[in-house]
Amino acid sequence: MIDFDARALLIGLALGLPASALYFAGLAWSLRRALQSRSPGALLLLSFLVRAALLLGLALWALRLAPPLWLLAGYLAAFVLMRQLALWRARHGGLRT
Repeated sequence: MIDFDARALLIGLALGLPASALYFAGLAWSLRRALQSRSPGALLLLSFLVRAALLLGLALWALRLAPPLWLLAGYLAAFVLMRQLALWRARHGGLRT
């Protein structure tokens, strides 16, 4: 049986919310810049690499703080929540140039 660790879940949520918010803010920024750029592919690739490195680097660092199963579950839940918020904002005109 897997033991539930609420502390690890909360740590994952607490670290995942700002990291995911930064990830999606960077995505919105890079998409706005790509629309005005002469080489949007290079800009989007560089943006993705920086955002992915931030997200995964923080997750790897956080794995030293608590048991990995519940920490990663909280981190993933935070990412999914931020993704839903970003989609809602995009659909309802939240992205402004």
